[in-house]
Amino acid sequence: MTVLALSGTDLAVVPNMAAHDAASLDLTSRVRVQRRPRPGEPDAPVDLATLGDRQNLAQALLLRLLTPRGTLATLGHAEYGSRLSELIGRRKTEELRSLCKAFVLEAVAQEPRIEQQALEFRFELQEERFDNFVFTVAVAPRAGGDAVSLSLEVGL
Repeated sequence: MTVLALSGTDLAVVPNMAAHDAASLDLTSRVRVQRRPRPGEPDAPVDLATLGDRQNLAQALLLRLLTPRGTLATLGHAEYGSRLSELIGRRKTEELRSLCKAFVLEAVAQEPRIEQQALEFRFELQEERFDNFVFTVAVAPRAGGDAVSLSLEVGL
């Protein structure tokens, strides 16, 4: 079995969304100066922010949860994503709450960089309204280290 390292870099593609983690996670887009590795080359402004390590993993989980399962099938990733979009337009019930939890746990278990079983899942009842679910899920990176936690609101 190949274990993917937690370290890595990816583009920050969810600038207006937030994944809350124990580390500071800033998903806002901004222009920054990229330092060139060779002496004599000028520094250059860059408008694409990148994320590494824990922030990269948090964004990957967030994107997996926000992508409806099956939408990437034509790209060869039919199982990527979650079934949370199936909750939209349905009346909020305890059965639907259970489905929401099942869909979240099923989706995060697909991420190869984390342990398959979530460390924690809880609904944030004080933040919910009649037309949404708000939850927090915590997972353990396979590479070790502290847990990564995400909070997300799912509108019905």
